[in-house]
Amino acid sequence: MDGKMLARLGAVVFVAVAITATAIEMSRKEEAPEAWPSGRNIQVQADPLRDALIRCQALGESGPRDPACLRAWAENRNRFLAPGARPAERLPDMPAAPRDALTPPAERSNPPALTPGTPIAPPQLDQAR
Repeated sequence: MDGKMLARLGAVVFVAVAITATAIEMSRKEEAPEAWPSGRNIQVQADPLRDALIRCQALGESGPRDPACLRAWAENRNRFLAPGARPAERLPDMPAAPRDALTPPAERSNPPALTPGTPIAPPQLDQAR
């Protein structure tokens, strides 16, 4: 077999595999994804404020003239913007400082490397510049 014939055979096999895979995928039925159990029961409580806000949203332009919508919007604002509406978040407690950091330097057993009377020489600049 020469190279052209081998390339044509490879192309035909590739097209046949692609058509077969497409036919198999199209013949599958859609299955609903399984819900993952979270381990807790979700109990949806009826929220009359939410229902009123949805109703007001559906009213469109007549919503701002409806007294029930005005009350629902005021209650919704108070729910989030009133002082004390949200409890203040508590910051995490700071870890205790190490005991060595609290002791004064005079009581430490290691003396300092330099004594206060020792002058420190300034760094030498490169003279070649």
